[in-house]
Amino acid sequence: MSELSEKKCFLLDMDGTIYLGDRLIDGASDFLHKIKANGKQYIFLTNNSSKNKRVYVEKLKRMGIAADSSEVFTSGEATIMYLNKIKKNAHIFLLGTPALEEEFEDAGFSLVRERNQDVDFVVLGFDTTLTYNKLWIACDYIAEGVEYIATHPDFVCPLEGGRCMPDAGSMIALIKGTTGKEPLVIGKPNRFIIDAILEKYSLKKEDMAIVGDRLYTDIRTGLDNGIDSILVMSGETDESMLASTEFIPKYLFGSVKDIIGVL
Repeated sequence: MSELSEKKCFLLDMDGTIYLGDRLIDGASDFLHKIKANGKQYIFLTNNSSKNKRVYVEKLKRMGIAADSSEVFTSGEATIMYLNKIKKNAHIFLLGTPALEEEFEDAGFSLVRERNQDVDFVVLGFDTTLTYNKLWIACDYIAEGVEYIATHPDFVCPLEGGRCMPDAGSMIALIKGTTGKEPLVIGKPNRFIIDAILEKYSLKKEDMAIVGDRLYTDIRTGLDNGIDSILVMSGETDESMLASTEFIPKYLFGSVKDIIGVL
């Protein structure tokens, strides 16, 4: 446990780790304060691309967490950084919320909303505004061979009360069933989102630890990218999932509240 006190930066999942829905998880505020008090850094790292950084900052502030945009990093931002290296100002058919559309347009991309247009990429985010027609158009472009990118692979969005809200991974499965094709996925657990963080914040992997509630995204991110992983049991993962997983965390805690004593 002493190794955790030597970490310089904590990559913190949000949904299921810092809060559930609109409720701050007990001890989360004290945990964040302790990191800052020890002269350390944290970055809120979320796969949820339905909201942009501004929305997350506002949500955290409503919960009493003072954050600025530099402390929030989303799979949407990582996707934008990745695409900008391939083709700036590309034409994109985006399955995303208005918040994600705004983020892409601010980055200089042109959003296509109709069939039979010149499209460079189809990008799938966590689209809570998804319509059948939008999905159908995306499938047509993907079937025609347009390069297909997804912001993240999460199957469900964690909510209080065990409600089952389909996330981008479920949409990926649906599109695969229609087109037979799978996307390049940018977000956790893939290296692209970690590469983006290392570049933007000038960090080293050995100085970081990742904290999250999901085995196949958060914990696998650490395992696949050489970063120490911390699983908290405040979100998606339960004891039966932990007992059967191949993604074994380096550290295990009930919640972030329980990490405070070892920082």
